[in-house]
Amino acid sequence: MKRLAILIALFAFSGAAQAAPETYVIDNSHTTSQFSFTTLGLSSQTHRFEKISGKVVFDPEAKTGSAEVTIDATSVNTGHALFNKQIQAADFFDTANFPAITFKSSKMSLNGDQSVMSGELTIKGVTKPVTLAITYFQCLPHPTLKMDTCDANATVTVKRSEFNMGKYALLVSNDITLNLAIKAVKESSAMQLASLDSAR
Repeated sequence: MKRLAILIALFAFSGAAQAAPETYVIDNSHTTSQFSFTTLGLSSQTHRFEKISGKVVFDPEAKTGSAEVTIDATSVNTGHALFNKQIQAADFFDTANFPAITFKSSKMSLNGDQSVMSGELTIKGVTKPVTLAITYFQCLPHPTLKMDTCDANATVTVKRSEFNMGKYALLVSNDITLNLAIKAVKESSAMQLASLDSAR
């Protein structure tokens, strides 16, 4: 009877351990962040940020989690050096004073087409509550890296005027769509991935 009780306790502990939330570190080399807007109400433009960091916490049993994402606003890449400089100026991102864009989620719910991630988005020192629609989320062992990874796509549309970036309203749309395509590596494997990158 004592042995049976020990086995039951071990089984319960094992199940709890398996159900525990896992932390994944964002892999910048396989992560992109893009923002889109329209000019003169006609053409759409999409640009990107080159440096993204942060982490994703995922509970596979409850299908819930959270995320913290930091985007280096100084890494904006429009394909034109002059435009890169203009978009970092005080009228827009003002990267001299606010070099980072951050998103901190308090809740992530994975429920098919209704998957969302809610939290606070901070741009140019202004913080607003937002809800990102998660269009894709999957955690699998990576076939090449041989590590546990999570891939996620999320999107949200905000009004730039709410973040003190409302200048040139007649030329550039007020609605800005931010897209995140994230690959994150399980925290226990992140150091191994860093070693592989430094060896390249």
